[in-house]
Amino acid sequence: MRTDIITIFPQMFDTPMSEAMIGIAREKGALDLHVHDLRDWTHDRHRTTDDEPYGGGPGMVMKPEPLFESVRAVSSQDPVEPHVIFLTPVGETFTQGLAEELATYDRLLFVCGRYEGFDERAYELADRRLSIGDYVLTGGELAAMVVVDAVARLLPGVLGHENSTQDESFTTGLLEYPQYTRPAVFEDMNVPDVLRSGDHGRIAAYRRECALRTTARLRPDLLMNFEVTEHEQSIIDDELGRSPRD
Repeated sequence: MRTDIITIFPQMFDTPMSEAMIGIAREKGALDLHVHDLRDWTHDRHRTTDDEPYGGGPGMVMKPEPLFESVRAVSSQDPVEPHVIFLTPVGETFTQGLAEELATYDRLLFVCGRYEGFDERAYELADRRLSIGDYVLTGGELAAMVVVDAVARLLPGVLGHENSTQDESFTTGLLEYPQYTRPAVFEDMNVPDVLRSGDHGRIAAYRRECALRTTARLRPDLLMNFEVTEHEQSIIDDELGRSPRD
């Protein structure tokens, strides 16, 4: 997958996009990453990318001219048309489902917002607006890193085990079950016997129950539209301390 990022702070991506799983994805050729400086598409000596908002108000707004020029120029660098994503607080909330969808594209182009946001006309360039949560960052760079990380690890051949992403939190609709490793006993805390039993059926049932209990306790909102069996509903009710449903 080719991924382009347009930003006024390209150096922010140097280390985070070269280490760990992202670095592995690039080394394996699964991720072809290109970071572009928005200021390269400005035409004044100060390389200005922002201006005062019409109608008054605090802060500055990102100018449309360099945004249009940069997106069009970067898009033309490869025969594959990119799926253009603007990182902005007014976008739809990023989820694991969206990460899985974005991983199916051959090319993505991220545009990082700054200041008070984009001139509204620039959104004509966007195929999608994304936000990584209900809070405000100083810019879209960190958000772009989060999305690229979540997407890149889903690309074929990036993770060491082909099933590594299948049982993770949010992939199944539930939070992930607890995980343990050696030693079996640490500071008087034991690994549950069932996980050392070798009985794969019991282990699967135990993990499913743990995932249901963890989700009910920490993220009950995820269960609102989640289909469960009668037995699983009794587990959820028990975790929440309520009487079983009639």
